[in-house]
Amino acid sequence: MEIGSRIRLERGARGWTLEELATRSGVSKAMLSKIERGESSPTAELLVRVAASFPMTLSALIARAEGGTGTVRRVDEQPQWKDPATGYVRRHLSPSGGTPLELIHVKLPAGATVSFPASSYTFITQQIWVVSGRLDFAEGDVVHELQAGDCLLLGSPADCRFHAPGPSPAEYLVAVLRR
Repeated sequence: MEIGSRIRLERGARGWTLEELATRSGVSKAMLSKIERGESSPTAELLVRVAASFPMTLSALIARAEGGTGTVRRVDEQPQWKDPATGYVRRHLSPSGGTPLELIHVKLPAGATVSFPASSYTFITQQIWVVSGRLDFAEGDVVHELQAGDCLLLGSPADCRFHAPGPSPAEYLVAVLRR
């Protein structure tokens, strides 16, 4: 299933019109319509706003779009999504077992930046563990300069920005616990 079809299913399950989803997510009705019809490839920032309006994480939305069941999710079964604007690649590692814990592997190209609104962090706790490279993570006005092996526990919901200053991509693991 493609992400647009999943968004349409999630919206329909809630009995929402396109206009209602647009109001809740801050994404235009025209753009949502294009995404649902598969005519536009959404960016990570846009998808986060849509997912948060459901409310769910981006990784949960992608995992639902990709399907899968069981207690083991083999590497070739792990849903992967690439942001067309930045080259940011997000792979959902966790099996679809219905637990409140999600593990996500991210590769952010050198020089790339992705930003997410505070609303995407409501009702979740996250930790970021840098696997390789460097990651400058802005949590509101506070910037954390992270290197391989560093682990950060995010605080209260705030607008966040992930930036890979280079020279190599930043690879990191995000552990999400839904409250």
